[in-house]
Amino acid sequence: MVYEHRVPSDLERKVMNTMGQTFGPEVIDSSILVTFPYEYPHRKITMEHTTPEFTCLCPFSGLPDFAKITIRYIPDKVCIELKSLKYYLLSYRQVKIFHEHVVNKILEDLVKVLAPIELEVIGEFNVRGGIYTKACAKYRKGE
Repeated sequence: MVYEHRVPSDLERKVMNTMGQTFGPEVIDSSILVTFPYEYPHRKITMEHTTPEFTCLCPFSGLPDFAKITIRYIPDKVCIELKSLKYYLLSYRQVKIFHEHVVNKILEDLVKVLAPIELEVIGEFNVRGGIYTKACAKYRKGE
């Protein structure tokens, strides 16, 4: 092994618990998500994070689904720490979940930890069976 003395972080260990097996969405551990204080709460800012490398599994066939996931939010008091977001999204890799449920689960988990002013999750899934799928879920504080 190239890095035989490297010790995985707690976040990596949580993600590794799901590797090599298939699971339902209930195994997604939102405690992976870490935040830090937003130091300019008097100013609205729109944050956008995109990954073209999201993967999960089709609930019927178990075959991989690939997607570009975009997360756009206006923070209130905290922002998402990107390494934790990367590991959180990676934890979907062996999860059998519908496209519609992916964006809603990510939205609910992020709303829980961020309590943002607004948050939107967009999943643009690769073509399957000749059909391109785009799913979008939104949250706005007070609605």
